[in-house]
Amino acid sequence: MKPITKAEIAKELKNIGLGRGATVIVHTSLGKIGYVCGGAQAVIEALIETVGPEGTLMMPTQSWKNLDPEDGVHDAVGREDWEIIRENWPAYDKRITPTNTMGAVAEMFRSWPGTIRSDHPARSVAAWGRHAEDLVREHDLSNIFGDGSPIGKLYELDGQVLLIGVGYDKNTSLHLADARANYPGKHNVVEHSAILEDGKRIWQAYETLYVDGEDFTEIGEAFEKTFPVTHGRIGGAELRLMNQREVVDFAVAWIEKHRGK
Repeated sequence: MKPITKAEIAKELKNIGLGRGATVIVHTSLGKIGYVCGGAQAVIEALIETVGPEGTLMMPTQSWKNLDPEDGVHDAVGREDWEIIRENWPAYDKRITPTNTMGAVAEMFRSWPGTIRSDHPARSVAAWGRHAEDLVREHDLSNIFGDGSPIGKLYELDGQVLLIGVGYDKNTSLHLADARANYPGKHNVVEHSAILEDGKRIWQAYETLYVDGEDFTEIGEAFEKTFPVTHGRIGGAELRLMNQREVVDFAVAWIEKHRGK
C-alpha cells in the first residue's frame, strides 16, 4: 500500500474547500484512510496547517464508558457486579481520561499542544485555535449537545463539519438538531458519571436529553440530495465537507417530519 503523506492530505483538504481561518469540527477514521506516513500526527498537522492559527479545529473526545452500566456501556460485566463500576470507575480528568471509540486522531488530538478539552465527563470535545476556549467553556452536565454546548456554539460561529472516512452516524452536529426538534417520544433520562467535586470522587447523577442517532445516516442521505456537500478522497477514506448550520437546520425539519411517525 502506497504511504499517504501529510502533504497529500493537506492538498486534498484544500481541494475540497477547507481554508485558512475555518472553524470546523472533524470526525476521522484513520484506518479508513490507509497507511498514513506519520499516522494520526500527520493528519492533525495537515489540519492545523490548513486552517492556520486564525482557524479552529474541534473534535469529539467522548469518554462514554464513564456512564452507568444500566446504559449498556459495560455489557461485558454482569448485573451482579455493576456496583463495582459505580464505586470504582475513575473520575473524569480532562488531562488524562482516554477517549472511547473516537479514533486514533481524536485520541491524540485531546492532548495536542494548545488543545483545550471540555469538562463533560462522558461527552467532552476538544478544540484548538482561535475559538477553542470559547467553544469548550461551560460544557454543562445536562446540556450535552444543545444550544450553549460546544456543538451549539459552533453553530453560532457558522462553522463547518468535516467527515473523513466516517458517515453521518458519526456526525455529532446532528445531535444539536435532535435537541432542537420537537417529535413524539422525545424525553430526558438520568445519567451518572464519576467526577471530581472539591477534589473528591463522586458518582454524579444528572438529567439530560436521551441521545438518539439511529436515523442519522438516513438524514445524511436526504441532506445530500438537497444541499451542497463537497466530496473528496484521501486513500480509502471519502471526505465530506459541509456547512454545519445547513445540515442542522435540515435535520431539525427532517426529524420533526419523520421521527416517531
